[in-house]
Formats: sequence, structure tokens, C-alpha cells
Amino acid sequence: MTGIVALRRPEAVVFDFDGIIVDTEPLHYKAFQKVLEPLGLGFPWREYVEVFMGFDDRDAFREAFRARGRALDPRRLGQLVDAKSLVFQDIIRDGVNAYPGAVATIESLSASGLPMSICSGALRSDILPILTRLGIAGCFRHIVTADDVRKSKPDPECYTLAYQWLSLAYPSLLTTPGKCLAVEDTPAGIQAAKRAGLKVLAVTNSYSERELAEADSITDSLVNIRWEGMHP
Repeated sequence: MTGIVALRRPEAVVFDFDGIIVDTEPLHYKAFQKVLEPLGLGFPWREYVEVFMGFDDRDAFREAFRARGRALDPRRLGQLVDAKSLVFQDIIRDGVNAYPGAVATIESLSASGLPMSICSGALRSDILPILTRLGIAGCFRHIVTADDVRKSKPDPECYTLAYQWLSLAYPSLLTTPGKCLAVEDTPAGIQAAKRAGLKVLAVTNSYSERELAEADSITDSLVNIRWEGMHP
């Protein structure tokens, strides 16, 4: 896992967001707790990592209520998602840290003309301000978020949609999902991408190498990836 990992140029790259581009999982956890603790539904960080990481906000709230035998109707769910989003926006005003190599990798791949998108369980309103702050918003043709799908990872819906949008945008460049690469940090994300037919590069930012074993390649940092044949 450690050391240089060489990857051949894929037809496209689809990046997860939280846990791959930026270190926001602790911030999402903090926002969830600010909303759930007053309801008596808070949970420890370890439970967030083991159960909730990889869910979109809707499924995270559903699981928090379900696990404690509490009912949650759609109207209340929407209110909770909105409340958590407002708290998260307040938290990120203090700044967000990009993972080592993430911005440089994205800028390099974009400069080479490689089609790229984001496939995330976060809300669009959570993602766009951070991409803009990092100066890489223009590197992605599409952003698939929780706003665009009905089911969260490990369901493949988000990656299937990401590939469909990219193939429509670049019909002469994309031939099959199997020649595209997803960059993920969670078991749920790996499962979603592979079920959609994509190859997966996993980064051990959130889980161990053993827990990410379903990926096609694993690295401990995007700094260590060498992209072969990046110039058409």
C-alpha cells in the first residue's frame, strides 16, 4: 500500500468528496451531533465511522432514529437535513483542510484533459463552497450529490448516474464503466462504484487497508499515485 502506485490513464475519474478531497468527516460528525444530541440521539465517533460514514444525510438520520426505536416521518427528516446543513455551513467557515495531493492531483488530471466528476453522499450546498474555496470547482464537468439520487452508497445509483452524465458529455472518450476509475475511502463507496462497473482506487484516509480490500488498488495518499500516459 505504501510507496508509489502506478496507474494507467483511465477514460475518466470519479472522485468521492468527503474523505478523499477534504477532511470533512469530523466536521459532518460534529454537525450531526449538534442536531441529534438535543433529541437524545447522539452517538460516539466510533459508531459514526463503523455505521454512518458513507451514508448520505437522509440515511444517516434514518439510521439514528431506527437504531433507537424512534419514528421519523418524511417532513421531519427534511427539517433535520436542512438543520444539519446550516450547522455544517457554519462549521466550515473556519476553514477546511484538503488531503495531501488531492488538489494537485485534480489540477493535473484536469490539465491533461481527463474527464472528471464527483460522486458524493453530501449535499450540493456542502460541496460547492469548498470546491470554490480550493479553486478546483471548474475541474469537474458534473457533481453527483445526495440531491440527485434516491439511495445512498453502497447502492450504485450515484456512480451509475455519474458515468451516464460523463458518457453523454464525452461520447467519443468513454466506452465502458470498466475503463473508468472511482477514488474512494469507504467500503460502502467501493461497493457502490464496483456495482456500477467502475474500477476503484481506495485511499486509507478513513479506513484500514484490510477494510478497503475490495478495491482494485489501494494507497495511503494521492501523493503516491503516478498516472501513466496522461497526455493523449
